[in-house]
Amino acid sequence: MDFHPSEAQAALRDLAREILEKEAAPGRTRAAADASDGFDRALWARLAEAQLLGVAVPEAQGGLGMGFLELCTLLVEIGRAVAPVPALPALVLGGLPLARFGSEAQRARWLAPLARGELVLTAALAPGRAVAARRDGASLVLDGVRANVPALGLAARVLVPARAPEGVIVCLVDPSAPGVSAVPGLTSRGDPLFALELAGARVPADEVLRGPGIEEWMRERALVGIAATQLGVSERALEITTAYVSQRVQFGVPLGALPPVQHRCADCAIDLECLRAVTWAAAFALAEERPAARDAWIAKFWAAEAGSRIATATQHLHGGMGADLEYPIHRYFLWSKSLELELGAALPQLAELGREMARSGPEELA
Repeated sequence: MDFHPSEAQAALRDLAREILEKEAAPGRTRAAADASDGFDRALWARLAEAQLLGVAVPEAQGGLGMGFLELCTLLVEIGRAVAPVPALPALVLGGLPLARFGSEAQRARWLAPLARGELVLTAALAPGRAVAARRDGASLVLDGVRANVPALGLAARVLVPARAPEGVIVCLVDPSAPGVSAVPGLTSRGDPLFALELAGARVPADEVLRGPGIEEWMRERALVGIAATQLGVSERALEITTAYVSQRVQFGVPLGALPPVQHRCADCAIDLECLRAVTWAAAFALAEERPAARDAWIAKFWAAEAGSRIATATQHLHGGMGADLEYPIHRYFLWSKSLELELGAALPQLAELGREMARSGPEELA
């Protein structure tokens, strides 16, 4: 596999970085993140204007018609800027399944305005009491609970996997509909997070997505999307840290000249390259629609494990500056810790990987 970006991917990366470096400067990012919903709407509109929100939206709905690799390229840049926009829930959790499994009418209804920055989507993929769906006339009735739903307070629709008599389906639930309630909470970085409670919530029959293995399809891309975002967060945190220790003088020499500091930074660089390799390997497999459950779990494991180590080291190497809320490194630490736990920390990913390997035959494991 060649993980070097194509010309189009490099152009996409450069455009996103240019916009985010200008529009998501630390002061503005801090102000937006401290707002009640943690959403920089002006930045969201700017990304839409540059067609970046439509990276993986089909051209028929006004998007660029690119794929998962390009979307992960954008997520890396979002992570580098710790940009307060709901890119992961809207573009990966909501947009990708609609592009893949949605009807033409559903795509026109939801993806076209998503690409224009006019709405936000999300999905409820975290564990919780299983949502049951039963048919009642022209509607489906949903009951159940899903925890840790991101961006629910912003979303026009939340995609909810549910167990119906014919198997798992995904329902597009209106968060403001009767029978739908949201219990708010906060992530470690201060973003709103919700528990979604469904008690007799009705969904029209034409607001349903169906497809073989649809929930697993969504989850694998969510895990790799998290890993791509963590890659950007970790990459930029290490850049900030190496610049700081090169300039900060202690004991008559720059901190970066001290062997213990050099060793700590080297460990972070090794972790970062491992995270980069497994993330792009998983993204490549998913972009090619290859079986990639193991790749996704491995990428998420490294996002949790290596991301945590890098976040801790970069915060520690800043000493007292790491506790200064006017200095940006603490925001990278908080983002990294939040991404570490999203959809399962390191040990749950290893457990999933072990169960999958146990189900495999000896020929496949060889």
